[in-house]
Amino acid sequence: MKFIDWFADGSVYVVDLALACCGVESGAAVSANAPVREEIPDGAPIVVFVSGTVTTGLAPVVRDTVGELKRNHPVDVVAFGACACAGGPYWDSAGVVAGLPDAGVDADHWIPGCPPGPETLTGLLASSREAA
Repeated sequence: MKFIDWFADGSVYVVDLALACCGVESGAAVSANAPVREEIPDGAPIVVFVSGTVTTGLAPVVRDTVGELKRNHPVDVVAFGACACAGGPYWDSAGVVAGLPDAGVDADHWIPGCPPGPETLTGLLASSREAA
């Protein structure tokens, strides 16, 4: 797993679960200067971006990944885009779950849109950092 040191100071790490087209926008939010780590210290705060369509096949992987991270870290989950929030235009397709709640994943933040702009992620992380 790759951990993006968002502010390059160890204050918050991002895991980007870019599942579909919104992953392009979440990827655009990442600074070219943000170091990517293979490992991070236990207890380091993590923000997980779930961007794109959550399929029935991917739902257990997303749920397990978030659960694994929560064992050793404080984790905030961001549902990024209409599909991660509520299934998007594919909500009634047989192979698509209607957003993170139906995948068994609790989101802490919701950013709707198809797609939302990358500045919404950078703004969320900046305001979260200021509040801490």
